[in-house]
Amino acid sequence: MNFLLVGISHKTAPLEVRERFAISEARVPEALRRLSLHPTVEEALIISTCNRTEFALRASEDADGMEALRAFIGTFFGLSYDDFAPCFFVLRDYEAVRHLFRVASGLDSMVLGEAQILGQVKRAYALARHAGTAGNLLDGLFNRVFNVAKRVRTKTRVGEAPVSVSSAAVELAERVIGELRGKTVMIIGAGEMGELAARSLVSKGAPSVLVSNRTYARAVTLAEELHGTAIHFNKMWEAMRHADIVISSTGCPHYIIRREDLEPVMALRRGHPLLLVDIAMPRDIDPAVAEIPGCTLANIDGLKETANENLRQRAQASQAADEMIAEEVVQFRERWESLEVVPTIVSLRRHVEQIRRHELARTRGLFGELSPAQEQVLEAVTQALVNKILHTPFAELKQAGTRPDRTEYLGLIRTVFHLEDEPALTAAVVN
Repeated sequence: MNFLLVGISHKTAPLEVRERFAISEARVPEALRRLSLHPTVEEALIISTCNRTEFALRASEDADGMEALRAFIGTFFGLSYDDFAPCFFVLRDYEAVRHLFRVASGLDSMVLGEAQILGQVKRAYALARHAGTAGNLLDGLFNRVFNVAKRVRTKTRVGEAPVSVSSAAVELAERVIGELRGKTVMIIGAGEMGELAARSLVSKGAPSVLVSNRTYARAVTLAEELHGTAIHFNKMWEAMRHADIVISSTGCPHYIIRREDLEPVMALRRGHPLLLVDIAMPRDIDPAVAEIPGCTLANIDGLKETANENLRQRAQASQAADEMIAEEVVQFRERWESLEVVPTIVSLRRHVEQIRRHELARTRGLFGELSPAQEQVLEAVTQALVNKILHTPFAELKQAGTRPDRTEYLGLIRTVFHLEDEPALTAAVVN
């Protein structure tokens, strides 16, 4: 299979490192194109969320993929992979498959069981498909990934009371401020994360929601849906004077809330406290903001306390889900390894069928003129002979999928029978 997955996540690296390897959705197509330009890369997909950046690729048979990844990180990020190697995890073949099953099922998330990650993985796959970097392996694998994630959520309790990073931010707000009723909330960034946070806040009773976004039309749309107020991006400082909570998730490559900008705002608030929650990657809010009197700042890593409560509550469900995923990995492995056998079976069947037809045509004249019924009997008898002759070889070939030397074994069979190569199988066989 020669499948490689290299990633960095909240489990392996602090926020300051993760944000250096974050890739915005707008840049993913370019990143895929540049990664796939390496001669050893046959397929590629990138998952980049607030808590992880992962590179999944299929390398050519004589390569391990790491050379391509090192080169890509050096040119795309301007960083040396080796300098950050301790922060990355490297998984191959079926360990990588297991990891993707867990990620899509929400088992590897900061907040266990979050539903949002499945949509993000589906989006990553869609981008790879659109970029033309997903082939037979990734097509078959990710179709299975989505099915497994759905089964895990349906058959276990890991998805009960789903909590995303956005809703964890809302839980944190309740802890710090208390009752949200009567509080004014400001959302900066009307993307998916911001929208989820806004909807969670409204469901908790926040009566006043201010929505600010670089694209004002998007802010208007979300504000109307939430019965809130849209704020022009260049007017957010004035509006922030009246907010109790600010949740920011813009996806900007730099800080949009800096200490020097916020200090005048806090001076006008006359001691009224402000909670700021930064759920962006890279971060939207300068950490120095926390030094301003009256400001409380939390970022993604600061949500771990909230996440840990969910981890404890769902530990049993997680164990059941992992057992289910272990079974799914075994099934995927059996299906994938059978793909290497199927072309040989198809070729052998075709080869023997050609012999049958040739010999039948050559000897048919010996029987004289045959009736349609006799023709059918002759066809049935010769086909039955072929099926009986091929039964044992086919059974042995199907078992060959589990042999460690299956490639050499199948090569010998193809050589002995002079079998021609079959076209590549579609990924549907894996599902």
